Formats: sequence, structure tokens, C-alpha cells
Amino acid sequence: MSYTTQMDAARQGIITREMELAAAKEALSPEELCRLVAEGKAIIPANKRHTCLNPWAIGSMLTTKINVNLGISKDSSNMDLEMEKVQKAVDMGAQSIMDLSSYGKTRQFRTRLTAECPAVIGTVPIYDAVVYYNKALKDITAREFLDIVEMHAKDGVDFMTIHCGLTREMAQRLKRNRRLTNIVSRGGSLVFAWMEMTGNENPFYEYYDEILEICREYDVTMSLGDACRPGSIADGTDILQVEELTVLGELTSRAWKKDVQVMVEGPGHMPLTQIEANMKIQQTICKGAPFYVLGPVVTDIAPGYDHITAAIGGAIAATYGAAFLCYVTPAEHLRLPDLNDMKEGIIAAQIAAHAADVAKGIPGAADWDNRMSDARREVDWEAMFSLALDPEKARAYRASSQPEEQDTCTMCGKLCAMKNMNKILSGEIVDIR
Repeated sequence: MSYTTQMDAARQGIITREMELAAAKEALSPEELCRLVAEGKAIIPANKRHTCLNPWAIGSMLTTKINVNLGISKDSSNMDLEMEKVQKAVDMGAQSIMDLSSYGKTRQFRTRLTAECPAVIGTVPIYDAVVYYNKALKDITAREFLDIVEMHAKDGVDFMTIHCGLTREMAQRLKRNRRLTNIVSRGGSLVFAWMEMTGNENPFYEYYDEILEICREYDVTMSLGDACRPGSIADGTDILQVEELTVLGELTSRAWKKDVQVMVEGPGHMPLTQIEANMKIQQTICKGAPFYVLGPVVTDIAPGYDHITAAIGGAIAATYGAAFLCYVTPAEHLRLPDLNDMKEGIIAAQIAAHAADVAKGIPGAADWDNRMSDARREVDWEAMFSLALDPEKARAYRASSQPEEQDTCTMCGKLCAMKNMNKILSGEIVDIR
């Protein structure tokens, strides 16, 4: 039996190699995963040309996955440095790498990624269009934008963020009802500017069916971009964000009719109190398609610490239905992240993802926590280090402040509750002098 996409195979009841490999990493069978992919509730981004891919499944009922953004830019065009970041991210357990390159030899970097990197690879074609054609944004034609989409598909990327939901009508409404932070999506702002300068409809919306044919041919997953995501808590869940989401819901159904896998991108910045409702609204409007969120960032006052503001929001979002967290680094809103920033962002996102997996009862998720608790009860430092999300940092903290008694720490010393409870419960005398 033949098939065109993972969704097409799933609808025919075909268990693909990618389904088998992805299911083996989850607490479910290939048959169960096949059913979820057929329904659009889970996706396996797997371009036919990404031959070194180690596939992952993404869906709210699965373990929460994380994405790492990187790429070359005018201010940082060192391709080898970015590839070093890619390897570090993969080594740390990131399931996805998103190439946001916006300058220089973007195609060379992209094809190097799909040739060498086993993680899921995503791109944003509109960024590349300006670089590739090397002309003013207003002079790029609709056909040229579509050609870039096809180029990325041929180059082997597994998913593409395409800002299809921002229409001319919505752009006019934005001008009449100004937001505090307008449009903060880089791709969304480019689409908005192009429509304003040309007077034409969003080409990604107008020619959406052609884009779907490209995605179907190469089995590229559509990541429906949130051009109107809020960039401040003041703009959270405003009419523009919700209106775009309704369009994305319609576009999700149209993609499914062509057996194209879909995930939907979401907010953004918003107060804690709005996150659960946003997840439920998306699940309803987009019929359970996986939700891919940036944060959400829950306060706007913490530049330098936005990996924390995003992890707070991400944990809540994933608990209530988000499937895929885009990491945020301490450099967010300030500069391009370096290797250390990237590490901090990945760890923060992994904490959020794991906390959500525990909260939503993913089978086996809490086992890791229980093993760490066992090690703490036994005051087994080496076991604690080996179980730590970041063993290197945990070991360094311990080494930086050595206690008088090695089976305690410099916080509690002889007052260590774990040590003293072990003693008294085994019939020994507790002496804290």
C-alpha cells in the first residue's frame, strides 16, 4: 500500500516506520499513535527528504516536546557556531530545531541542518524570501513567496511556520483598533507590511491550497503561524488574536482534507489567568490539532529572566493542552542568545514540559521525580547528580560549598532532616551538637 503523508498512511491504517519509532518513545502503541495521527490530534513532522531524522510525535496526550530557535543573522553569521548550538541542543534532549536564519548563506545552512541533524527541523520561509531575492519586500511577488515555500520543502524541512491567518480585513481592523504593542511576530509584521505596501491579500492565505499541495508532496507539516500573537499582557486574548485563531481553525480543516498534518501556533504574552481558557478555545476551534506555544510569557517586566516568565506560562499551558513549547532564553527581547543562554532556555523549557507531564498524568512521568526523592531520602549525592536535569550545575553547586560532614550540605549540616529521620527510624540516637 502506498501513501503520501503520515496522515494519509494513518487514515489507511498503515503503521509507518516513523510511527513505530515515535511510539516507542511514548507510553502508547504504534496503533494508538496511528489513530491519533489519523484524527489530527498528533503529528509526526517527517519530510521525506530528511533522511537522518529521528522522528517524534507531538500531541497533548503525549510527552510535551520542546523546540529550540537558532540561525544565522547579519550580526551573527558564523555557521559553525550555530551548528555547535544545534549539536548542544540535540545533546541536551531538544526534539526540534527551528532555523530562523535571516542573512547570508541561508540555504547552505538549512541543507546542512537537514543533512546532519536528527532533530525535527522547522523554518519560516518568509524570512528567507527577503534574503534569497535580495530586493525590497514590496517587490517580492506572491509567486516568489510560494517558490520559497517549495524550496524549503525540497530542502527537507519537516515543518514550516507560515503566517496564513492574517488577512487584509484583519489588517484594517488592527489599524482602527491599535494594540499596545501592535504586531510582534516578525513574520506577521512582514506580511502586514507587504499587504500595506502592495494593496494585495496575504499570499499565504490567498494561495493556501497551492501551499498544501507542496506540503502534501514532501510531507511537510503546516505550522500555522500566529501573526497576531500578543506581545504584551495588555494585548492578551484580544479580538485580533481570537479572530486569527478562528481563521487558523478553518485552515486546519482545509489542510486535513488534503492529508496534510497541522499544528497551530499560539501566544505570546498573557496573564496567568488567561492561559487555561486560551488552551481550551484553541482545542475547540482547531479541533484538537496540536498547539505550539511561545511561553506564554506571563509578565513583561523581566528582561534577562524571560526564560523563567516563559517557563511559568509554558508549564500551565502544557498542563491544559499545549503540546509543544518553544524555548525562550534569558536573552529574549535583548539580543541573539549565546551557547549559555541556549542552555538556560532549554533547561527552563524542559522543567516546564516535565512539570506539565506530571500534572496531566503522562504514564511514567513522575517516576523520575520518585527516583530523585529516593536518592534524597538516602542522602545519595551521586545518585542525585545522575538524576538531575543538569548534573553539571548540580555538582558544581555542591562542590562550591563543602560541608564539615560530607553526608550533609552547608544549608543544614547536622540539622539535616533526611539524615536525622533515617537515624531515628532505624533506632539510632540523633545528636545535633
